[in-house]
This record gives sequence, C-alpha cells and structure tokens, in this order.
Amino acid sequence: MKAFKNFINGEWVDAKSGETSAVIDPSTGEQYAEAALSGDADVDAAMAAASAAFEGWGNTTPSERALALI
Repeated sequence: MKAFKNFINGEWVDAKSGETSAVIDPSTGEQYAEAALSGDADVDAAMAAASAAFEGWGNTTPSERALALI
C-alpha cells in the first residue's frame, strides 16, 4: 500500500507521533494509501529545516540557484 510521508530536511519521514490516516479513493470507497498525520512537532521540525535552508540559500549566487532548480 502506498504511504505518504512528510518531506522534511530533504527526507521523507513519518509523523513524529507515528500516526497515519487512511486515504480513500472516492470512486471506489477503498483505501489505497496511508498519510502521515502531522502534528505540532512535525510543523516545528519543518519550520526549523526551512529556516536553516533559507540561511544557506541566501548565500548562493543566482546561477547556483538556477542549477538547483533545473
């Protein structure tokens, strides 16, 4: 079964709580995946990672940024 995780600090990670929620296909009513149930701790981790990445990103040249986006 497919699992949707959080993308934090360049990695796919489970919710800190370990909790998941069923993802249901509305056309069949059947579960086809599970998604991480993110909470405050996950948001805090994502914000910390984004803040740290922003510091480094600001020190790159425009051409370095372009290469990262290609």
